[in-house]
Amino acid sequence: MSAGRYLAVAGPRQLREGEVSVTEPGPGRVTVDIAYTGICGTDVHGYTDGHMLPPAVFGHEWTGAVSAVGDGVDGLRVGQRVVGAVGPACGRCRQCVAGHARNCDTVFAEANGVDADAPPHGAFATRVQVSARRVIPVPESLSDVEAALVEPATVTFHAVRRVAAEYGTTTVIQGAGPIGLLTAQHARNAGAGPMVVSEPSAARRALAGDLGFAHVVEPAELSAALDELTGGLGADVVYECSGVPALLQPSAELVRRGGTLALLGYPLENSSVSYGDWQSRELTVIGSLAYHHEDFVGAMHAIAARRIDVASLHTGTFGLSSLKDVLEELDSGRSEHTKVLIDPNRPERA
Repeated sequence: MSAGRYLAVAGPRQLREGEVSVTEPGPGRVTVDIAYTGICGTDVHGYTDGHMLPPAVFGHEWTGAVSAVGDGVDGLRVGQRVVGAVGPACGRCRQCVAGHARNCDTVFAEANGVDADAPPHGAFATRVQVSARRVIPVPESLSDVEAALVEPATVTFHAVRRVAAEYGTTTVIQGAGPIGLLTAQHARNAGAGPMVVSEPSAARRALAGDLGFAHVVEPAELSAALDELTGGLGADVVYECSGVPALLQPSAELVRRGGTLALLGYPLENSSVSYGDWQSRELTVIGSLAYHHEDFVGAMHAIAARRIDVASLHTGTFGLSSLKDVLEELDSGRSEHTKVLIDPNRPERA
């Protein structure tokens, strides 16, 4: 097995290059040769912050092919395409033993890259070695690009499942980045009624329109558009997908009395909210982070059935040596990209 390389965060806006281990996978583990790794907002924040991410999380949206299988691994073979995921509920942790398998501690640790079997680096790399429970085979009908977008599609699938809104609900999507656009598609599949998508980027607003959403507005137009749609009542459900701390209370104020505020965007600073406003209007607030094993299966089925379009979100592919430049561009707020993939096998720049 030839040596490969990876890139990891070394400090604020700093990356270091390392050599991937060439050892054969141990019992219960597999080696995966990476085809694509997506860049998400968490990667960008981890790069600019320099220390917030566990090593395995920097480059967590990945797909590739199994190149080696350790002893005791069943159901996986060399050459099989897979995505990085989380395993089923373990049945042994405190949450599982108490009957709360949906909140399995083992799965939560895997999702956050802090489990005992987490790899020493993420998948901005030519290959990774992971626990076999962490990979799921990719349906043949999915392209490699679609497979690379399964992870964010799963994050949003999980959030929409948690909300479990009634059919026909008036819905707001705040932020039309990859998470917002995927949330909007899952919510539509789940029976959402009239939907308003709010996004400052003209390119992303155009993409939302191309995906079939009729009410796509700039943030300054959101309140008026929602008032017109609901007669001033407010939204049944607001999905906050931007993660901007200052938007938390304004997002809550878009929700009708008795409605639901769903939190997907992850703020890196504290937010100020009116606790009394939330309480007096009896808002339901649902936080959503990461996913379960079955969410990956459901998201892949939705993609395979063409119920959601993930490929349209893909706006650029770059080699591993371009990672730092792309991260800087995405952090600038001026990028026109929606979803960027890193191909570690792409020829390096001269």
